[in-house]
Amino acid sequence: MRKHLSLLAASLAAAIALTACGGAGKSDDTTSSNGEENTRIVVGASPVPHARILEYVRDNLAAKAGIEVEIREFDDYVLPNSTLADGTLDANYFQHLPYLEAEIADKGYRFSHGEGIHIEPYALFSSKFGSAAEVTDGATVAITNDASNQYRALKLLEKAGLLTDVTEGTSVLTLTPEQNPRGLTFEENQPEIIIQVKDDPAVDLAIINGNFILTAGLSTEGALEVEEVAGNPYANFLTWRTDDAKPAVAKLDELLHSDEVKEFIRSQWPNGDVTPA
Repeated sequence: MRKHLSLLAASLAAAIALTACGGAGKSDDTTSSNGEENTRIVVGASPVPHARILEYVRDNLAAKAGIEVEIREFDDYVLPNSTLADGTLDANYFQHLPYLEAEIADKGYRFSHGEGIHIEPYALFSSKFGSAAEVTDGATVAITNDASNQYRALKLLEKAGLLTDVTEGTSVLTLTPEQNPRGLTFEENQPEIIIQVKDDPAVDLAIINGNFILTAGLSTEGALEVEEVAGNPYANFLTWRTDDAKPAVAKLDELLHSDEVKEFIRSQWPNGDVTPA
């Protein structure tokens, strides 16, 4: 009798163990409409427009493609790459090629990236002047301290007729009197801070990244000057670790280039504040 009870107990224990293992396996995955297991990935992104675009993919396209997307939002341009490098993220979506190349050169990241998904044009704002023609000599400009975007900002000032002969590598520290005939002065700061000082009495002009324009509820329609979109080299893309390229990341990159996403971008930002690449 004891032998029979022992065998029964062992069988029950084995059954429970198998059930527990099966349950644990399903807790990490869900099932897509075609019956295949989804693969879960964690993606870091700026809140607007990147996270909003990812939310559209997550809610409308991901399950059918067999992936599950978790979105983590970042308000700065440093953490998305450092947390990708340490393995916290599987991919990020917030940056363009000049910025990524500068980050790789500075920090030694081993990252790869997809093709451009969208462009957010840089814009020049002022709470004091109604047009670039009204800007007075010696005006103070709030500008990013990020080298790749600072060149971009200086080119926008050149487009507005406030600087001349800006060449690649030009910075606020190397501008000559010939390049800066209006004697503009510059206050460098982190890009996420520029939007906060836009209306500061000490600031006459502020050059703001597109995603921070959107986060603040502004529009390029209220800007003095806006960057051209045609031929723009600053398209944002998906980035991942070179030595850990997950198939689900490749599938997400494919979805981000789909016609559905392009149409979503056009419908959400019809004035061109975000434009498909």
